[in-house]
Amino acid sequence: MQYSDVKTAFLGPAPDGTTTPAAVAERGPARRLRDAVEPVSMQVVWGPLLHERLAEHGMDFFDAYVWGRAFPMGEPSGPVVASAFAAFEPGLIATIYDRARALMSREDIHRITVETAADSLRSTLGDGERNAVSSVAGRLAAVVDDLDPTGRVLFTGVASLDWPEDPYGKLCQACLALREHRGDAHVAAYIGAGFTPVEMNVLTELWLGYPLGEYSGTRAWPEGATAAALAGLRDRGLLDGETLTADGQAAREAIEDATDAMEQPVVDALGGDLDAIVDQLNTWGEACIEGGTFPPDPRKRAAG
Repeated sequence: MQYSDVKTAFLGPAPDGTTTPAAVAERGPARRLRDAVEPVSMQVVWGPLLHERLAEHGMDFFDAYVWGRAFPMGEPSGPVVASAFAAFEPGLIATIYDRARALMSREDIHRITVETAADSLRSTLGDGERNAVSSVAGRLAAVVDDLDPTGRVLFTGVASLDWPEDPYGKLCQACLALREHRGDAHVAAYIGAGFTPVEMNVLTELWLGYPLGEYSGTRAWPEGATAAALAGLRDRGLLDGETLTADGQAAREAIEDATDAMEQPVVDALGGDLDAIVDQLNTWGEACIEGGTFPPDPRKRAAG
């Protein structure tokens, strides 16, 4: 899929009346931080400048996404990458990963990603934010350096990269590391609760107010896997037709609570700085949305 197609599908205006999902609107500091880092970190996924530069090497949107998210882990096999990504159909991820690696070396995609993240954020936020960007980036990077990486493969990959000298690039990388830290914890939480990736995709989309299939359908699972997941959720009393039951809502909330609990070390490390940093990141996040480098639909932001 080309970036132009993705831009049409995801970077246009949000549907009328779409607001921040009630499920996440009033949650605690761990979730607020997660949603604040999302638009800044995702310059390396949604930013048009990155795709313009990678297209010169023959890469489409999904090539860039898969190799761009996987390269911090080194050059593992396709099944390992698919396992770490979790939410997507594994055969698709492995195929895209192998194709993308053949188009560009790890060294080149690392260099282009770091340079482009810095250029994209600088263009979006402006040079006048340099001092604030440097301050927040330094604070978040210090937290990343001190976090326990145990069991967090995607986080460990990003955290193991050298920090960019450019403060805008450093901010993007620090936000990306924290995003992956929570993502790794989220996968652990839902696996521990006994859910498959397909079931989790369905629980999340309905929890956030998407219609059934609108979000989970983008993860490329075959019809049979989706049908089995829906049947399993209904058999467990978590889904009634296309709506979460009270038990389904509670099950999804419990996974979110477990994820938040695993993110408490991040909250503790930021301490009294957390609220100010979240506010600043949210301001920059709105600039990213206005600048067309992050989707405006708040459900997409919350789904990650």
